[in-house]
Amino acid sequence: MKTKLWIKFVIALALIAFFIVTIIVGSEGMGVNKVTETKLGIDIKGGVSATIYPDVEDLSVVSDGQLETAKNILTQRLEAKGTFDATIIVDRENKRILMEIPYTSGEKNPQKVLDDLGKMAYLSFRSVTPLIDENGEYIINEETGEYEIDSVVKIDGADIKNAVAVYQDNAPVVSIDFTTDGATKFAQVTGDMIGQVLYIFLDEQIISSPTVQDMIPDGHAVITGSFTPEEAMQLADYIQYGALPFGLVPKGINSISPVLGESALVVTLRAALLAFILVVLFMMFRYRLQGAVAALALCGLVASEIFWISAFDASITLPGIAGIILTIGMGVDANVIIFERIKEELRGGLAIDDAIDVGFKRAFSAIIDANVTTLITAVILYTMGSGPIKGFALVLMIGVIMSFITAIMISKYLLKGLSTIKLFKNKWFYSVKEASS
Repeated sequence: MKTKLWIKFVIALALIAFFIVTIIVGSEGMGVNKVTETKLGIDIKGGVSATIYPDVEDLSVVSDGQLETAKNILTQRLEAKGTFDATIIVDRENKRILMEIPYTSGEKNPQKVLDDLGKMAYLSFRSVTPLIDENGEYIINEETGEYEIDSVVKIDGADIKNAVAVYQDNAPVVSIDFTTDGATKFAQVTGDMIGQVLYIFLDEQIISSPTVQDMIPDGHAVITGSFTPEEAMQLADYIQYGALPFGLVPKGINSISPVLGESALVVTLRAALLAFILVVLFMMFRYRLQGAVAALALCGLVASEIFWISAFDASITLPGIAGIILTIGMGVDANVIIFERIKEELRGGLAIDDAIDVGFKRAFSAIIDANVTTLITAVILYTMGSGPIKGFALVLMIGVIMSFITAIMISKYLLKGLSTIKLFKNKWFYSVKEASS
């Protein structure tokens, strides 16, 4: 029994160490950056403002509905990359889209920041036949130097229902689901092109060229290849969000200064650090050994939040930092409820081990209620909100889940493990006076 308890103690300690070490050194395989390289929002790091125009000869033919579709796809594209603090506005009168987006990690060239968005043009699946002249030579485009091709569109982006990067046989692949009409088309195309290459285009650029292995009748396809996880995610994003109704041309590109945001970040981080230190000191003074355990669990909570924010490739914004601070408060609140329960049981005469078990058990319902109600609110904000609200909701959801895990599981196993040590058998370490004989 004691051995199992110490195994749980070591696992709890190892989890905290894992999150802390990972955010300090980073992990490319898990897609987690160092904490110093975490993606920052436009309010902290700055970004780009640009006016986006439809790439058509006559703007009058562009409908309001098409502009809204383009805006929604651009928004989905950015949010798929964890960017929730972009501002995208449709100017219906002038047939254009106004955008403000944060810089990507390590990138401060405004034109380059917009390159990924510019690639999100017309998505199509095509068969390709090189054009050959009477001498058997490929016909070369004089301007680009590329081979001219005769491309027949089989399926376009409107037929795509969903595309995500997943792992199959321990390798990254892209999983695609088609709409009902798209599934019918895709079944016919794959049946006719077994053994042939089906090219995937964005505009006139080939982004993938999978070989059709067999007819696919169920509207579900998998693109395999020598992908890195990042390449698979990028390809999935292009397929999922590439069906723009027209090409887009950015104009009037300008940088947005982050000076005010950086100043606010320094103040916010100082306030957060000071608050964290004061909370830790209070917990250790008030609850002694339990307070030390709570402090360690809170370190794991903050590290785990940063870990998952980075793993989701989301940006840290000032509202997001507020969300992290809020969940620290929730974590402390949960620990206070638990520790007060334990003190009550110890005063009632229970042994330390039994008091810890009963204390956690009786505090569980109150903690789960508080976390579930907050989580429901966060989910609604994430579902219905946009921009910074959605970013705040994501951080809050991560924080609520990790706060619950650290308070109910991590703290419990750390405290129970330490309570078996002879030194910590004295009730003084749990803020309870030993009964006088």
